[in-house]
Amino acid sequence: MISEKLKKGYLLIAEPTIIGDLSFNRSVILLADHNKEGSVGFIINKPLKYTIHDLIPDIDASFKIYNGGPVEQDNLYFIHNIPELIPNSIEISNGIYWGGDFESTKQLINTGAVSKDNIRFFLGYTGWDENQLESETESNSWIITANTYENKIIGKSATHFWKEQIIELGGDYIIWSNAPENPYLN
Repeated sequence: MISEKLKKGYLLIAEPTIIGDLSFNRSVILLADHNKEGSVGFIINKPLKYTIHDLIPDIDASFKIYNGGPVEQDNLYFIHNIPELIPNSIEISNGIYWGGDFESTKQLINTGAVSKDNIRFFLGYTGWDENQLESETESNSWIITANTYENKIIGKSATHFWKEQIIELGGDYIIWSNAPENPYLN
């Protein structure tokens, strides 16, 4: 059953057939929470043109900001792998944590105690109401996989991440790995 496969910490890989959807075409989403009321995730492979310094000038770092999803895009969220340094973090799984004390986080970044391999920032998130994600997976919008990168996924390059995941799936998916982003423009 699909709902049993959906677990926080797992990855949702957009099926190659999701075309024309600006948010989700070729997306890889880290599922940050999944329960009977709904699900929350962050698109981890869609960097924006902004850095953390662009959005919060008192942070002296050039960490990229990612499009976390279409919900609440005026809010900043972050995941990290350093709960011992950032108080009040919530564990997602496999050593990946969500949020925490932002003032402490700013200070850690400004002192160089945190690198881009430790933290990733998002504008917005991806959210699903009760049973919505199950419905989307049943209609083959998403491929569900375990996060084999565990907490190292935070420092993983986003550039070809969707393509790498599709190649790992093998079989019929390999043909999609070299297809243009919009096959209708081919």
